[in-house]
Amino acid sequence: MSATITKGGAKLTGRRHRLDRPELLAPAGSLEKLKFAVHYGADAVYIGGQKYGLRSNADNFSFDEMREGVEFAKRYGAKVFVATNIYAHNEDIEGLEDYLRNLQDAGISAVIAADPAIIETVQRVAPKLEVHLSTQQSVLNWRTVQFWKEEGLPRVVLARETSLEEIAEIKSKVDIEIEAFIHGAMCSSFSGRCVLSNHFTDRDSNRGGCCQSCRWKYDLFVDEEMIASEEDNAFTMSSKDLCMIEHLPELIEVGVDSFKIEGRMKSVHYVATVVNAYRQAIDAYFADPQGYELKPQWVEEIHKAANRPLNTGFFFDTPGTEDHIYEPEDKQAPYDFAGVVQSYDADSGIAIIQQRNNFKPGQEVEFFGPGGTFFKQVITEIQDEEGNVLDAARHPLQRVLVRTEQPVKPMDMMRKRIR
Repeated sequence: MSATITKGGAKLTGRRHRLDRPELLAPAGSLEKLKFAVHYGADAVYIGGQKYGLRSNADNFSFDEMREGVEFAKRYGAKVFVATNIYAHNEDIEGLEDYLRNLQDAGISAVIAADPAIIETVQRVAPKLEVHLSTQQSVLNWRTVQFWKEEGLPRVVLARETSLEEIAEIKSKVDIEIEAFIHGAMCSSFSGRCVLSNHFTDRDSNRGGCCQSCRWKYDLFVDEEMIASEEDNAFTMSSKDLCMIEHLPELIEVGVDSFKIEGRMKSVHYVATVVNAYRQAIDAYFADPQGYELKPQWVEEIHKAANRPLNTGFFFDTPGTEDHIYEPEDKQAPYDFAGVVQSYDADSGIAIIQQRNNFKPGQEVEFFGPGGTFFKQVITEIQDEEGNVLDAARHPLQRVLVRTEQPVKPMDMMRKRIR
């Protein structure tokens, strides 16, 4: 069965995806982030272990944490994938087999890999693990997808440079699961193949050490004449972030099987907010595909967590000058994650909230939770757990009592506007 849609005058035809509905795949840089991602609607999460992944600065998982994460995910019917997506040097091979067996024993569903040596080793020593081909392989065409299918891989993560039209053609010619990034940071290089970090800081971007040198400020010279200075008008290679919340029907109809959100280094608030918005949009589409309409509040929620200006990447055209950030970028989202609900007493209307950023009486805050739970209120009074009235919740992870105007649930979040 196929689906045909049009976008910008181009006809896009793709085989309907093999999954009943696309998987929402979220990043989890820590065990806490994993739990919030799953609670807020992710069908699967991808994490990093303490070896072989490309986010060496994340709070990567021990095997005990993996097991705990897998057990938590199972309660929601979700899966856990592990990134093993480095390009290995000789010294990386020792210990690989044991590491992969431990992933399998921990209940991990799949690994995300790019290096053929790692892929072959997974298939040989840990056959219960699916292998998903990493975007690090820069796959852009159906013949390459066919090659990896014939190598036994059930899923390919496409390069970020793949267009929607190209995805449609791939799906029409190869019966395989396709995963595509639909939200998050874009790489100024070709799908992560940058070596600027290696040259500038001796940190290998393809072995987990990228220093994000594309986000630095630079002086710009033409024929030895400085035409832009980092002091007054910073020049940078920084790209805008990807956001496809407004184009989910197109992605669904061409048959993208897994919608991947980037951001293992992002905050708990970012992960929960972005996952929650996409979850609601996906569910609304499948509840009524013909009557589906994008709700403005989903887009608004995305912007409450956005780190940078947003665009649609390579899906509809090749990014131009307008898709890059040349001025000093304001990375600060307009809201701060202020607290997370730990419990709620319906009789008194009092919630116990764990503080994550300073808040005080008189401030307007927003509470939100999975599935569209949302309301605003002004904080009237804050007490500590001994009943003492406080002028502010200022201590990190402090548990305080706050009266809420509507019922809340554990793991609901509270945020405050900062600009």
